[in-house]
Amino acid sequence: SPCAFSTAAQQRSTGDECGPEDPSEEPKHPLSDCALEHKAIKLEEQVRDLTERYRKALADSENVRRRTQKFVEDAKLFGIQSFCRDLVEVADILEKTAESAAGHAEPSDPNPTLKKIYEGLSLIEAKLQSVFAKHGLQKMNPVGGRYDPYDHEIICHVPAEGLQPGTVALVTQDGYKLHGRTIRHALVGVAVEAQE
Repeated sequence: SPCAFSTAAQQRSTGDECGPEDPSEEPKHPLSDCALEHKAIKLEEQVRDLTERYRKALADSENVRRRTQKFVEDAKLFGIQSFCRDLVEVADILEKTAESAAGHAEPSDPNPTLKKIYEGLSLIEAKLQSVFAKHGLQKMNPVGGRYDPYDHEIICHVPAEGLQPGTVALVTQDGYKLHGRTIRHALVGVAVEAQE
């Protein structure tokens, strides 16, 4: 009975020996069964509320941890993004210089200097592209593919001779991606239906 429980609890709290309970002793402030049930219900509601708050706080802290981890990983991957943008401009200059040297180097030329310069520039260009690939920087090759506004910038339209409309027909400046993120759009010409 609730009264017996209260008496036993009082004996334990006062340090009395646990012995046979004396039913004649009544607590000074007896709680009715209804009051105890009401108090138990309130305590259970508080426990549920605190448990729910704890779960939400735990989920929120896990979300913050994941977002922070993602931010740190992105900072590691894309921290060199502006540096890469500058380097691809150097790669463009190197590529154009190599093409120019190739156009002026003639096989019958008795002076092999220009040919050696072209070979040296080609080696440097190949090494630069391998360094780019090592760090996740890749040149896009969109010719023949569909136009994608996230990767390409249209600078002209060309007649669709043998190409589907909306297909990239030519590239005037190469585009680059760093770990799948476009850091420089490719400047492209897109095929369109010829108008009569």
